[in-house]
Amino acid sequence: MAANRRPTLADVAREVGVSAKTVSRVLNEDGPASARTREQVLAAVAKLGFQPNLMARNIRVGGPDTTIGLVIPDLGNPFFGAVARSIEDTVRDRGLTLLMGSSADDPDRERALTDKFLARRVSILMVVPSVGADHSHLKSHRTAGLPVVFVDRPGAGLATDSVVSTNRAGAHEGVAHLIAHGHRRIGFIGDLPTKLYTRRERLAGYRAALQEAGLPYDRSLVTNAHDQHGASAATSQLLGLADPPTALFAGNNIVALGIVAELARSKRKDVAVVAFDDVELAEALEPALTVVAQDPEEIGRSAATTALARLDGDRSRARTITVPTRLIVRGSAELPAPVLPEA
Repeated sequence: MAANRRPTLADVAREVGVSAKTVSRVLNEDGPASARTREQVLAAVAKLGFQPNLMARNIRVGGPDTTIGLVIPDLGNPFFGAVARSIEDTVRDRGLTLLMGSSADDPDRERALTDKFLARRVSILMVVPSVGADHSHLKSHRTAGLPVVFVDRPGAGLATDSVVSTNRAGAHEGVAHLIAHGHRRIGFIGDLPTKLYTRRERLAGYRAALQEAGLPYDRSLVTNAHDQHGASAATSQLLGLADPPTALFAGNNIVALGIVAELARSKRKDVAVVAFDDVELAEALEPALTVVAQDPEEIGRSAATTALARLDGDRSRARTITVPTRLIVRGSAELPAPVLPEA
């Protein structure tokens, strides 16, 4: 066998002096083989470093793979990383392996990834839906018993389980906290695209808090960004208004980093900030960052336990699990609004 070639079933059979079919029977435990033959086959497998092709076997016998397919928008976002880690921790004891791919929030790329996962007969499919994606193509798989769970956002065209945060209530709480500290001009920098479920829900919470306090909704105070650079530019734009905001609400963790970076560059220590999503090293900032924290560990755990229950035969109606957020007060939102001179 060439040194740079992966060993095959035929190589193991040749090493032992039996047929490839005999090796297959031993490895798959699906036919008669003597104890001596079994011992020789397993010894040859260890010696050659042979790895069975589980995917090919599962397709051949019509069984599911021992993997979970997870489609997320961004592999670099710490929030989705924490969700994935929690899913993996929850399913590990069941002998399942997590496979991930990034859709970049593109519905065509998401469809291509889900098709690849379906082709390898994953045991469970989990998707963070992209804006504009149609999930009706998953109906037949769902009907056939494949557990499908939407994570962080609901899908479209398919009635199945979803796990989401209290986006609207969390944003309401964060903005109300700024209002309680005297702020009346509060900027909102949300994610893109504007039709994104989480962005829409958080903007709705922002607007509800303003309305509750009797404050007008000013469209000039609302803008968007999809990365840290864009959030920095949006912050500069808002602070350059003739009547600028005294506080900013960040629609997610990436936006928050852009806001903090721009405030540091411009040496603005008088602008209050609340971020939706916690940020790594938030306590090390000056002032420390007040956040509306999601619970990615619980989101991942809930998604995994729901999917495992479906895998075990739960055929109850599809449900939406809502994981609470919590306000963590650290200092950045508690900066008082400046006192305006009397007219």
